[in-house]
Amino acid sequence: MLGPLPRESPQKRARAVSGTLRLILGDQLTPGLTALDGLDPASDVVVMAEVRAEATYVRHHKQKIAFLFSAMRHFAAELSARGVRVDYWRYDDPDTPESLDAVVAAALARHRPDQMVLTEPGEWRVRQMMETWRETLPVPVHIRPDTRFIATLEEFEAWAEGRRSLRMEFFYRQMRRKTGLLMDGDQPVGGQWNFDAANRKRLPASTHVPHRRRFAPDAVTREVLDLVERTFADHFGTLEGFGWGVTRADALRALEDFIAQALPSFGDFQDAMKTGEDFLFHAVLSPYLNCGLLTPLEVCQRAEAAFQAGAAPLNAVEGFIRQIIGWREFVRGLYWLDMPAYADTNALDARRPLPAFYWTGETDMACLAATVDVTRRTAYAHHIQRLMVTGNFALLARLDPRAVQDWYLAVYADAYEWVELPNVQGMVLFADGGRLASKPYAASGAYINRMSDYCRSCRFDPGEKLGASACPFNALYWAFLMDNEARLKPNPRMAMPYQTLARMEAGQRAALKAKAEDFLAGLDRTGPAPGY
Repeated sequence: MLGPLPRESPQKRARAVSGTLRLILGDQLTPGLTALDGLDPASDVVVMAEVRAEATYVRHHKQKIAFLFSAMRHFAAELSARGVRVDYWRYDDPDTPESLDAVVAAALARHRPDQMVLTEPGEWRVRQMMETWRETLPVPVHIRPDTRFIATLEEFEAWAEGRRSLRMEFFYRQMRRKTGLLMDGDQPVGGQWNFDAANRKRLPASTHVPHRRRFAPDAVTREVLDLVERTFADHFGTLEGFGWGVTRADALRALEDFIAQALPSFGDFQDAMKTGEDFLFHAVLSPYLNCGLLTPLEVCQRAEAAFQAGAAPLNAVEGFIRQIIGWREFVRGLYWLDMPAYADTNALDARRPLPAFYWTGETDMACLAATVDVTRRTAYAHHIQRLMVTGNFALLARLDPRAVQDWYLAVYADAYEWVELPNVQGMVLFADGGRLASKPYAASGAYINRMSDYCRSCRFDPGEKLGASACPFNALYWAFLMDNEARLKPNPRMAMPYQTLARMEAGQRAALKAKAEDFLAGLDRTGPAPGY
C-alpha cells in the first residue's frame, strides 16, 4: 500500500490560496469534496474533462458513459452558477486532450496556477498517475484525502494489521460504533449486529413490486445521449429507456423513492430474483453513491430515520446499512491495502475465456439470459444476479479473472475498480484464496430455483443432474468441488457439500464430471464475442 497521504489541517484547507487549479474527476461530483475546500472564486479554477482514455480503457456500457458525462456537465453548471470558474473540456471538442495527463498539462499551460489541488482518486492506476504529477509537474501538487468515505485508508490498515483473515462482519461492527448507526449505547439496536438470516426469503408470486422512480432526460442529457450513440455505437448496451438521474437533486429524489417504496421489504427479499422485474426492492442508489451525488453517511442516516419512525423494519434497515458501511467500506479498504498484486490473484488457476453470451445474452440458460438482458438495458443488476448468476457461472466454469474483472467493470453504471475488483476477485471467483470471503459462493441450479422464477421458463431442469435437460449448473457445481477438493475440503464452511460428495458412488461422480467437461468443451467452441 502507498504511504499515507499528506494531511492538511482544516485551518490550512479553509484558507484561500491564490491561483489554485482544482481537478475534479468524474466520480467526485460532491459539493463537499476536499479538493474544493478553501476555493477562492476570484483566483481559482476548477478543471473537469470528458477524457477519451477514461471512457475507453474498458468498453464501458453506453449508459454508464452517458450517465457520467451528463452528471459531470450538470455538476460543472452548478459550480458555475455559484460563481466558480470552471474550465470544462467536452468529449466532442476537437481540442480536448486524449488522456488525463494531457488535460492536466494543457490546463497548467492555460491557467498558470501557483499549485494544483486534488482529492485522492478511487483507482490505483489514477493514484499512480497523480504520484507522477507530484514528481514531474512544475507546480506543487497537493493530494487530499477523500473524506466521503467513513473509514480512512489508514484506519482500515490499522484494523487489518496482524489479522490472519479479514472478515467484513468484524469491520462492520467497528463502523457501526464509529457512526452510531443503529446503536443503543455500545450495543446494537435489537440485541444483535446482523439480521441476515431473516433476509433470504423467496418472493411470493402475489407480492406487489413497486414502480421505481426514473428520470426523463433533460436537454443536457439528450445532447449527451446523442453524443454517446454517435461516438460509442459499438459499445455494449442500449440507451433506450435511459432513466438515471444526473444531479444531486435527482439522486436525493431517488433516495426518497427507495425509502418510501422499497426499503420496508428490502430485507425480506434482497436475495430474490423475478423474471421481468429489474429492480424489485433494491435501492438502485449505487451509481449515485459511487460518483458522489450521494454520500454514504447521509443515505444510511435516512434509512435509520425510517426505522426510528416505524416506517421500515429493523432487518431491512440493518441489511441495507450493512451493504454500505460494511461491504462498501470493507472492499475499498481491502483494495487499497492489497493492490496492485491483488488484481493478479488466481488461486483456483482459472483460465477459460469469457463466453460470448456474457455480451450477447444468447444462451438457453434463462437465469443468465435474464441477467445479461437487464444489464444490457439498464447498466444495472442487483447483487444476487451479479454474485449467484453471472458470478456463480464464472466461478464454476473457471473463467479467467482478468476477463471477468473487465466485464463487470465495463457493463455496470456503478462499477469502479476499487469496488468492482475485490468483489470479483474475492466474492465472485475466490481468486484471492479466501482473503475476502470465507468460502467460494458456489451453488447448483437448486439455489437459483429456490430464489427465483427463472427456472420455470428455462429448457433446463434444476432438479435433474445428468439427463439431456439437466441444468448445467448442477454438473458444473459438482465438478468444481471435485476439481478443487484438495484446496476446499479442509474449509469448515464447505463440510456439508463435501460430505454429500463423499456419499456419491464413483460412477455418479464420473458421470457428473464428464457432463461438466462436455458442456465446457461446447462453451470453448463458441469462443468470445467479436468486438469485445
